Amino acid sequence: MQAARRTRRAAAVAAAVTLALTAAGCGSDDDSGEAKKEKAPAKENSVSLPNLKGQKLTLAAIWTGPEQKRFTKVLDEFEKRTGAEVTFQPTGDNVATFLGSKVEGGQPPDVAMLPQVGVLHEFAKKGWVKPAGPETVAQLEKNFTKGWKDLGAYEGKQYGVYYKVANKSLVWYNTSIFADAGVSEPKTWDEFKTTVQTVSDYGVEPLSVGGADGWVLTDWFENIYLSQAGPEKYDQLAAHKIKWTDPSVTTALNTLAEVLGKQEYLAGGVKKTLQTEFPASITQTFAKEPKAGMVYEGDFVANFIEKETKAKVGTDAKVFPFPAVGGEAPVVSAGDVAVVMKESEGAQALLTFLASTDGAEIWAKQGGYTSPNKELDLNSYPDEISKKIAKALIDAGDDFRFDMSDQAPGAFGGTKGRGEWKRLQDFLKNPKDVKNIQAQLEADAAKAYKNAG
Repeated sequence: MQAARRTRRAAAVAAAVTLALTAAGCGSDDDSGEAKKEKAPAKENSVSLPNLKGQKLTLAAIWTGPEQKRFTKVLDEFEKRTGAEVTFQPTGDNVATFLGSKVEGGQPPDVAMLPQVGVLHEFAKKGWVKPAGPETVAQLEKNFTKGWKDLGAYEGKQYGVYYKVANKSLVWYNTSIFADAGVSEPKTWDEFKTTVQTVSDYGVEPLSVGGADGWVLTDWFENIYLSQAGPEKYDQLAAHKIKWTDPSVTTALNTLAEVLGKQEYLAGGVKKTLQTEFPASITQTFAKEPKAGMVYEGDFVANFIEKETKAKVGTDAKVFPFPAVGGEAPVVSAGDVAVVMKESEGAQALLTFLASTDGAEIWAKQGGYTSPNKELDLNSYPDEISKKIAKALIDAGDDFRFDMSDQAPGAFGGTKGRGEWKRLQDFLKNPKDVKNIQAQLEADAAKAYKNAG
């Protein structure tokens, strides 16, 4: 009953997100958007910060481009309030490897954003991250639900603050192709397969997949597995309490092969798909001369559509929840967790600021951001779509599942050319070789989890 309640609520969240994204065009990601809005009256700061004049801090994160630009404004406000000086340090895609090399070289950043729960656990076990101070814990108690606090903890100690999160259970489609092919938004896996086949019969390759980025393939698998095997099995596989050779994994991979295992369904075929990076998978779906009808990924796709194509979300591009493979549609989330890597008053103060509504509000007002901070005023978001996505997440409470590969040790779930990323790329090359792929997944997982302790 508890599992059924969770999945029913998860389906409601997915429906709410879809309504938000299809009811109107996506708000502009342009930094000038805030200037067009009427300024809100000044309010009292929600968090007290120490005087840190003269202290220099480094924060490392994966963000580049517009995301880095927006987050820099958060750091600017922290500097303004404390007198500290904060330098942003890009990590590149292999965050765990980058930070590990910094630790071994004796130069870890003061604060880092980790994109994987598994990496947080690894770093905590090794002593590479420091427990959150009492001021941060107080902000977490006030602003976050138990589920998000638990994801930032390890063995009973609180380490992290989930600052930026995403819904990763959405399929975006080119409305012109859907209209011309005579198809509508599918709700179930069987309907989805029919839609894919119909678009293919119409003469357009239905699916654009960023196969060069292994995490895109893990997300495909996780949505199918959560919906088909259920949340309890999902939790067990995420913790490696059942093996990757389990029959439930076999079923999920065979289900995935029903769409990704057919050359004619993939934009450019398998070889091209394995060379297509995530951003290109979006742009080729919504280009003037589109190469595909659909692209799967999270709510952040809207930003790419608006920035990199001339398509408009809500008219040229719409979205539906990842179809229900089992009884309910899945809702998979992901996020970036802030941790202290070098103990100091300044580092702990920055972590506290990121846990506050003040720290979340600065990015929320700029767009392209969703916060799990339940006390953040939804009116901080710049448009109705962002507001409704955030509301759906908050209303879900703790009824969500976190990205499975992000919960795994980095060597298995988050490293390019290794582990799950590599094995699912191998699966894409040969989707009939399921048993062998499972054996390799299990061997990689067993080694990574053993090394992680």
